[in-house]
Amino acid sequence: MIKVLIVDDQALIREGLNMMLSLYEEIKIVGEAINGQEAIEIIEEKEVDVILMDIRMPWMDGVEATRIIKERYPHIRIIILTTFNEDEYIFQGLNNGADGYILKDVSSKELVSNIESVYKGDILFHGEVAKTIAAAMQEKKLIQNNKNRLEELTPREMEIAKLVGEGKSNKEISKILYITEGTVKNHITRILSKLDLRDRTQLAIWLKTRNNHPKCDERLEL
Repeated sequence: MIKVLIVDDQALIREGLNMMLSLYEEIKIVGEAINGQEAIEIIEEKEVDVILMDIRMPWMDGVEATRIIKERYPHIRIIILTTFNEDEYIFQGLNNGADGYILKDVSSKELVSNIESVYKGDILFHGEVAKTIAAAMQEKKLIQNNKNRLEELTPREMEIAKLVGEGKSNKEISKILYITEGTVKNHITRILSKLDLRDRTQLAIWLKTRNNHPKCDERLEL
């Protein structure tokens, strides 16, 4: 029997989950908490296998509670259960050790199946959350590829690329760097070749995209 702790600040949600999960003989509800701090206090007194953890709660939210619980009780499995499919919470929760992340619109049968999977050691994500994580992984790969490409540029090429990104013409760049326009043109040709870009417009867009890219590495350590 899997011992489950429900953590949610809304009484209606707690009662609904308790009633729903109590219909399954493989699940035993050992307690309810209204915030992360209360959940930690319950864990100190009762044996818990899996926690259904809400995200947004007063006093201590699910993200912080997940971090503390995983540090003190790494064997306890935590499923973040929320109505919000928000990147920030997903990545913070996962970085803090959450074992799964599903939305509250999941069916009772699917929820029980998810609890059993996590209890056995699996990592699971609701369909929409999985898409967000997959996008983040692709984003991180893109950032790394961009970083690798930039490392191929010489300091002078980096300097010129930055000026192109600022919208400077070849003539303006030549005056700023005290080099001929022909030299600027040759540098730009090499830059485009190294970065696999077609023209200076693509270079400017590429640089702008790179500079505005979310710092995926800081959000999710994949």
